[in-house]
Amino acid sequence: MVLLRQAQYGEDAKTDCLLTDAMNYLEPIDKNKVPAHIAIIMDGNGRWAKQRGKERCYGHHAGAETVHIIAKAAAQLGVKYLTLYTFSTENWNRPPEEVEALMTLLFDSITEETFMKNNISFRVIGDVTKLPPKVQKRLEQCMNETSGNTGMCLVLALSYSARWEITEAARKLAKKVADGDMTAEEITDKLLEQQLTTAFMPNPDLLIRTGGEIRLSNFLLWQCAYSELYFCETYWPDFRENELYQAVCDYQKRERRFGKTSEQII
Repeated sequence: MVLLRQAQYGEDAKTDCLLTDAMNYLEPIDKNKVPAHIAIIMDGNGRWAKQRGKERCYGHHAGAETVHIIAKAAAQLGVKYLTLYTFSTENWNRPPEEVEALMTLLFDSITEETFMKNNISFRVIGDVTKLPPKVQKRLEQCMNETSGNTGMCLVLALSYSARWEITEAARKLAKKVADGDMTAEEITDKLLEQQLTTAFMPNPDLLIRTGGEIRLSNFLLWQCAYSELYFCETYWPDFRENELYQAVCDYQKRERRFGKTSEQII
């Protein structure tokens, strides 16, 4: 129907259809049960570009635009934390020209204006010391400038690996034991969790992965132990508000028991 109306009436009709679809998915959402923390594996930029006969970087630029759209929609929905898997530790193994293009895109797309306009604060998790110095400086500047914002917190996972994060947390605790500040018997899962880079926010209630793949790809492995998982075929550059709302609607239909029975959580 959308394609038909677009052919008959042009881009304005397409926009009207998309807005109507978004409203249809937004209406049934219970605003009192919106996930406090949504994490997204933004997958499919390269394949989206390939379908259009373009270079992979073309898809990354389109994906960056989607970040702004979804961040704004999530903030308006009432999400408290939105964590985006932006660049993994494994991504450093990609062709040098693609890595360089991604770093340039990251530098250019991180601007305080969008965050300030939507009262969004900004944080980063991952081994940022591996990022180019100018990118590190831009990230730090944005974090400082938006630290007073009281709305949603947008978190970018950059040069991030869940295994790296857990290993670093274990090293910190091992050092405390070696220094005599604690014993090995005192180590608990809660104590280890406090050493993770995500200690400042709750674990994700909902994890979304776009692009059709069904795996976690070394992303928030500890934190997503009890997250609800949602996978969709849509490539990230095409992911829009209506699909975010659809994922939240699906989340709200699920029963989160955390190991208990249905009767125990009533």
